[in-house]
Amino acid sequence: MDACPFLKFLHTKDIQKTYKRHTTKYIQSKKSKVQDAEESMIFGIDTYSSRLAIIADDGTRLTYGELAERVAARAKELQKGVLQFCLCRNDITSVVEYLACLEAEAPVVLLDATKDAETIENLRKIYKPGETKCHPDLALCLTTSGSTGSPKLVRLTKRNILANATSIAEYLQIDENERPITMLPMYYSYGLSIINSHLLKGATILLTDKTYAQREFWNFLKENEATSMSGVPYTWELLRRLRFMRMDLPSVKTMTQAGGKLNAEIAKEYIQWAKSQGKRFVVMYGQTEATARMSYLPWEKAEEKYASIGVAIPGGEFSLAEDGELIYKGENVSMGYAECAGDLMKGDDNHGILHTGDMARVDEDGYYYITGRKKRFVKIWGNRCNLDQIEQIVKTITTSCACVGVDDKVTVFVTQGGLEKTIIDLLAAKTGLNPIAFQVKQIETIPISPSGKIDYLQLQQMI
Repeated sequence: MDACPFLKFLHTKDIQKTYKRHTTKYIQSKKSKVQDAEESMIFGIDTYSSRLAIIADDGTRLTYGELAERVAARAKELQKGVLQFCLCRNDITSVVEYLACLEAEAPVVLLDATKDAETIENLRKIYKPGETKCHPDLALCLTTSGSTGSPKLVRLTKRNILANATSIAEYLQIDENERPITMLPMYYSYGLSIINSHLLKGATILLTDKTYAQREFWNFLKENEATSMSGVPYTWELLRRLRFMRMDLPSVKTMTQAGGKLNAEIAKEYIQWAKSQGKRFVVMYGQTEATARMSYLPWEKAEEKYASIGVAIPGGEFSLAEDGELIYKGENVSMGYAECAGDLMKGDDNHGILHTGDMARVDEDGYYYITGRKKRFVKIWGNRCNLDQIEQIVKTITTSCACVGVDDKVTVFVTQGGLEKTIIDLLAAKTGLNPIAFQVKQIETIPISPSGKIDYLQLQQMI
């Protein structure tokens, strides 16, 4: 599929002027589309009537008309402005609950239904769903701390959601003929953005909780002719080892990647293979704080710029701070964070501007490259994990420890021997991540900097 018409201007040397001019036009047209969506049911699901909205892996099929009826019925049972919790799976019940909350203007926190009961109960005590009154603009709260059980939430508005869904649908050229298969959980911003952007265009979502490690997943994909697949770096690395590029999947035309930085050489390999097969492998960049997506790598430049996160999404803008931090501006930027029930009454702290915490550079063509992270977090298969929080979990076993990491691997340094299994079992239980995400190394002493703090740089060099 060809890129959006105005994108060809992005590759000229006067990119900044042209980009701002076309972005202004785009924002004006997008505002009209967002307003139209707000006048009907959320994402306009009531306008597609007999079109097929969902095919679930249990065989259930719902038209948009049937989906709208279920959403409307559930929305009548919800109280406007009162917080709700939705324990999500990739199933029809969860999708209906999410859409009903948006429709009823009952702010909803999407949570992993498989989380341990202690974590869920802790969040219930903090936020008091069913009781807490929220700011009138608040529509959705998503966790930002990955799997470490932090109470911090990202506060999103309906306009954030619609603006980002509209942008994603624009640059991926999503239409009613698309059939994305859910490879990511809907409580995760990337997974949710796939559902949002395809509902907006009247596409058919193939809804499953099965993983690509299960035969049932591939049978479901083939039987229902999925047109797109989405994954975090670990997904595509594992699929590469499973010889994905040799699989016979003629219906799949688009593959997207976000949720962390994919090794540049692997990205190049996928891009070149996709090009040879008449498919697309689209590299993207985003954060929950920006609803989901902030950038994408235009397909016509993908082979040349394979190590880049690309350019800002339609309607968004990038800039670099003096220290090299990547700054994003757009309608999809969240209102801010919540760490307690009282924060849910707060207004917009960000005002459309997000300091990403990522360091970056930009080339002469206006393409951005992530060079590092400003804060201490890593992404484990798309889940953002705060190393300081993981360290605190380990300290319940031993206080002589320190954590560092790279994407998809956290290393725990300890001075006491014989703790490897205990630590890994605890972290796996608390985070819900596979034990292979963690490794434990014993050292004689934890290095300390002259200021008396743990020398994380020295530890990072040791891995």
